[in-house]
Amino acid sequence: MTVGGEEWLRFKPLKFDVAILRGTTADEDGNVSMEQEAIPGEMLSMAQATKNSGGIVIVQVKRVAKRGVLSPREVKIPGIVVDYVVVDPNQRQTYATDYNPSYAGELRVPLASVKPLAFDHRKIVARRAAMEFTPNAICNLGAGISTGIAAVAAEEDIVDQIVLTNEQGFVGGAPLTGPDSGAALNYDAVLDQPYQFDFYDGGGLDLAFLSFVEVDREGSVNITRFGDKIVGVGGFINISQNAKHVIFSGTFTAGGLEVGCTDGHLKIVKEGLHKKFIEHIDYISYSAPFAVKEGRTAIFVTERAVLRAVNGALELIEIAPGIDLEKDILRHMAFRPRVSPDLKLMDKRLFSPARMNLRSDMEAKAKKAGEKERAVRRAS
Repeated sequence: MTVGGEEWLRFKPLKFDVAILRGTTADEDGNVSMEQEAIPGEMLSMAQATKNSGGIVIVQVKRVAKRGVLSPREVKIPGIVVDYVVVDPNQRQTYATDYNPSYAGELRVPLASVKPLAFDHRKIVARRAAMEFTPNAICNLGAGISTGIAAVAAEEDIVDQIVLTNEQGFVGGAPLTGPDSGAALNYDAVLDQPYQFDFYDGGGLDLAFLSFVEVDREGSVNITRFGDKIVGVGGFINISQNAKHVIFSGTFTAGGLEVGCTDGHLKIVKEGLHKKFIEHIDYISYSAPFAVKEGRTAIFVTERAVLRAVNGALELIEIAPGIDLEKDILRHMAFRPRVSPDLKLMDKRLFSPARMNLRSDMEAKAKKAGEKERAVRRAS
């Protein structure tokens, strides 16, 4: 439909027949608390939507308590919207973890306990993305390769220099990777997921770190479909189209890519089978023209190159040491990007297993920002 001279999609409300949720403890009236849950999610919103549709709400919990035992402030799903409670004493906290008290916010752990990423092309990408951090920036870490950025931040001891968030509702600390992805360590606050998106939708993010599957010549992105597999868009659109600056991360090609690193140089050992920078994408999950119109910026970080979206086109701004521009980059793109006249080499530290000392980089950025702020104050 057309609203204000622009074409919009209208999505009518859905009717829900059943909601299957989970919590930690239910009392005899069906009130549910979530004290040991790793992720708060949107349990209450789902229960309310289903109940208001005339549907059935089923909540799985770990244990049952007597009526009146739960503190009213601990109840996250009130019994008035719960129809059935299923008790499973062996309920796992995540796909990979039976129970970890730090996931539930019961204690803080040394970030040295966060397992560093294995040194490979995915870590190179996560490291280069982490170089985009600015002091005190409020950031979102998306799914896929971007989840590894939190592990890089922990390894480089810069978690306290930024504010990391994820769409599951965590603010601060270090979001986790792998099968525990979505949970977090040492967080400062945990919000119900809809409230986190209220913040994202309002433009509260300084930086968003997201993944990409395909990119077209304008810089629009598909993350919805992988070949014949449709995975959906999740919160990607909300985050990518409202953050001030987006860092899209991914390998340059897909399907069997292998790389090697020697003396700070990168070598493509085996090229991926599939191009990711293509002429046309069928599924637009991020619209570069819309972002440009809104005054937002984006870059694309890969293991061998960094590009940015500029005025309706992609521009190559960095290339890895040891990489041949024609053979290793342009040959594997379906279109020819602009090549910056100031084309730079990617930081050699990216291509060595040793720590990069990003904390010193962050302290230098903070000092420079402080000097700039003082100069502005003097001028005013």
